[in-house]
Amino acid sequence: MGLIDFVKDAGEKLFGRGVAQAATKDAAAEASNDAKVQAANAAAGDAIVEYIKSQNLSATGLTVTYDGKTSTATVFGVAPDQETREKIVLCCGNVAGVAAVKDMLSVDQSGPEAKYYTVVSGDTLSKISKHYYGDANQYMKIFEANKPMLKSPDKIYPGQNLRIPQ
Repeated sequence: MGLIDFVKDAGEKLFGRGVAQAATKDAAAEASNDAKVQAANAAAGDAIVEYIKSQNLSATGLTVTYDGKTSTATVFGVAPDQETREKIVLCCGNVAGVAAVKDMLSVDQSGPEAKYYTVVSGDTLSKISKHYYGDANQYMKIFEANKPMLKSPDKIYPGQNLRIPQ
């Protein structure tokens, strides 16, 4: 898949506490504290992995690294299928503080790739469904494609990236 852009200030707030918070601090201050930066980046990557696991998603050898200087997460491993791969990438990117995800995942069973859509203010799943499928009533298709990250069809937010299945 390559590099996927996300809205840095939107998403799950995983870096607000502890060591992971330092990963998003000013780059100039980081240069003088290399060991602290590495620890903060490692903690941020670990926080993203824990978030992925909390969504009941898994991949063999799942590893996430985070570079606070570029706000980029890189995800490695082997997902069981294309859908799981895409959901793991979305979990990585829909985290506040992540501006891009470098997808280094591979899959056991390949399948068609979904499209991605970034939610803007005023969007609803019905509106997005109308745009992609020509039918607002197909919104549950998008909702199901983004579970377990979405808990309700009414709970989307600007800046969030969604999978749009074919």
